[in-house]
Amino acid sequence: MISRRALVFGLPLAAAGACSAPQTSSPPAMIASKRFAGLGPRVLTLYTMRSVSTGSGAHSSLLIDAPSQRVIFDPAGSFRHSTIAERNDVLFGVTPEVEAYYVSYHARETYYVIGQTVQVSDAVAEQALDLALTNGPVAQSFCTNSTARLMRQLPGFDGLPQTFFPNTLANRFRKLPGVTSREWRENDPDNKALALAEIEMQLR
Repeated sequence: MISRRALVFGLPLAAAGACSAPQTSSPPAMIASKRFAGLGPRVLTLYTMRSVSTGSGAHSSLLIDAPSQRVIFDPAGSFRHSTIAERNDVLFGVTPEVEAYYVSYHARETYYVIGQTVQVSDAVAEQALDLALTNGPVAQSFCTNSTARLMRQLPGFDGLPQTFFPNTLANRFRKLPGVTSREWRENDPDNKALALAEIEMQLR
């Protein structure tokens, strides 16, 4: 188990449950300036936040690593930072460092994070990006439903269930060919305000 405080003091991480945050929109100039494109391969990563005590799903989101840029579709999510651009539940400039902070923000003593990754073609990744950018803000409690709806429009993902339940989506997603999984657990207190304050210190 890794403490989020280790991030503050420089421990590197590789690789981010409530569905209740208000929507925000950064200025267009900031969104453009934060654009980040990874080197590939092109992947989609489904993040599922689960209760440590019960195993029940609490939130779903989707990392989209497209050729043009790398974003997280975080419907009705609560991850916010002054240096991270966002528009209608899409987080821009998702470098590996930002992704690690996103994961660490959600992983704590009461919740853990499952990341399920599958490689896709450039075209599918760009289609997923376009769908995320045009989706619009998502209402509370619709995080998994909107994530599933987006993916079901992609070639090869139409067999995923249209569901409100994070575990139902994750359990079906893991059956797709080529999916790899990773789990993150941390022992930080169940306090998102504290988590954001610590991340703020690191990203200044």
